[in-house]
Amino acid sequence: MSKTLRLSEKWFHRGLWLVAFLFAWFLSGLGSTVVGDLPQVEQTRSLEDFMDPQRAPELKQSMRKAEAAAVEAQAALEQAQLKLEAARADNRAARETFDNWLASRQVTQRSEQDQEVMQRTRSLDGLRQLERSALAEVEKQQQAALDASQSQQRAQQEWRTLEGQARGAFHDAQRAQELRVFGYRLALTLPLLAVAGWLFKKHRKGASWPFVWGFIFFALFAFFVELVPYLPSYGGYVRYVVGIVLTVVGGRFAIQALQQYLERQKLAEAQPVQLRQRDMDYDSAQASMAKNICPGCERLVDMKDNKTDFCPHCGLCLFDHCASCQTRKNAFARYCFSCGTASAPADPNPVAAGRPATSTP
Repeated sequence: MSKTLRLSEKWFHRGLWLVAFLFAWFLSGLGSTVVGDLPQVEQTRSLEDFMDPQRAPELKQSMRKAEAAAVEAQAALEQAQLKLEAARADNRAARETFDNWLASRQVTQRSEQDQEVMQRTRSLDGLRQLERSALAEVEKQQQAALDASQSQQRAQQEWRTLEGQARGAFHDAQRAQELRVFGYRLALTLPLLAVAGWLFKKHRKGASWPFVWGFIFFALFAFFVELVPYLPSYGGYVRYVVGIVLTVVGGRFAIQALQQYLERQKLAEAQPVQLRQRDMDYDSAQASMAKNICPGCERLVDMKDNKTDFCPHCGLCLFDHCASCQTRKNAFARYCFSCGTASAPADPNPVAAGRPATSTP
């Protein structure tokens, strides 16, 4: 059909489709914002809301204390281990120094150094005692860290038990909340889809068709993109059932539309040829002729052989001759392309006028 439009009309037509898409885009953005904010009408509940209201706070407090004690015990253990390493290093260094000194004394065999031997020995004993004290402190802190860790594990295990007891009720409440939110979305998008269907049926070819089509695109987007992903699944049963219902409804509508179309075509083909030709839309007829399709019955016809003047399926006149120059031309053309003579309108009663019923003068 676009081949039969004027150039300016074609660009205006494209501009109006751009208006339709822009209108749909802005409406979809607004709809997405509204649909996205719908869950805020429901109070968000967590798993803790369904746990024992008396035991849960006590357990949380116990876990916090056990965690703090574990952190403190770990820090003290690290400090004690550092002190133990330092004591061991001091003891090791003193022992090496003492061994070296003893080796030199055995060489010199000086008896006046016996008192110094006793002093060095006592010093080594003190360092060994410090190392044992540091080791005892490490063991003490390890025991404290172990006690804190076990206390924390017991509290966490009891907390997980409480969570398991509350999880069933939480999931039920969450599912009910999702259904309510889905109901809000359905209540918002389903009327939009119904209005879009009414506009498509009544006003899609009216003067405001860009806004009508923009609203239709918006309603389809809101329903199939904003609503369908939130459709409850229940293991796939709900979605498959809804898909079957939509397919049946859509298929039923398509079947009825096809039957109505065929009935209209039969009624149109039963009318006189000139009457059908007179009532046809000019642009639609030209577009069909350009595609080698009969404008009357919409069947394929070979129009390039320069011989076919009438549709072999419905008898519609496709080519006639100019009344002025007798040039073969398109029967739906308003003017002769050879001499520019205007075509005479089709006579709805050609027999009474004394003309053949299968030609247009």
